[in-house]
Amino acid sequence: MRGLLALLALVLLTGARDPILVPEVSQHTVEVRQGFTGTELLLFGAILNPEGTRAGRDYDIAVVLKGPIQSILVREKRKVAGMWINAESTGFRSAPLFYAVASSRPIRQIVDEKTAAIYELGLPSLQLSPIGTIDTPVQERFAAGLVDLNRRGQLYQEQDSGVKISEQVLYQARIALPSSVPTGEYTAETFAIQKGRVVASAISRVEVRKLGFEGAIVRFADQQSFWYGLLAVSVSVLMGWIAGRLFALV
Repeated sequence: MRGLLALLALVLLTGARDPILVPEVSQHTVEVRQGFTGTELLLFGAILNPEGTRAGRDYDIAVVLKGPIQSILVREKRKVAGMWINAESTGFRSAPLFYAVASSRPIRQIVDEKTAAIYELGLPSLQLSPIGTIDTPVQERFAAGLVDLNRRGQLYQEQDSGVKISEQVLYQARIALPSSVPTGEYTAETFAIQKGRVVASAISRVEVRKLGFEGAIVRFADQQSFWYGLLAVSVSVLMGWIAGRLFALV
């Protein structure tokens, strides 16, 4: 009897083991050159048992591509006397410059709000930490404005049926990077979800970098910020002086 119980426990424990994800990205480096019009990343992989065999269960997959994380100041514009002026403003400490989520089904159908918030699954679940203390309604208004602005610029994306799963083994998702995609380090995180619970996750890395003359300018600005600022001011003064001389000759 003891041997039978031990064997049953072993079978139950073996069957309850969570799967593993083997993720991959079509490009780990995206090179932004002059005339760059955007590109598309293919995020794909497999859902396997720890032994490396087919998992064979009903899993949902969600893929999140996010980065770089920076502080952002959001200003609200208001129309006064026929002119648009800056009114209230709020800063967010950790806002992604790019965020895209693709899932096999709508996020609200595969996880609850708490789980979505923990893993930042979906635009409503982004954790945008405000700088300072502000009222919750004000924070929500500015957060919604930031999300809407970036969504219209294709920097924030959400695809409810963007992940295709084949035979409960292979998955793939395509995420478009617009021409205005920010440079920096990105994380591509894949989540396997079953019965509302995240049972496995895995991360891949993607780097977006500028090359050529524009890349050299960006590196110079990052590494020599003082001299870059001084050069920019000098060029502006020189261009202003040249424009003034040209108008004087007319």
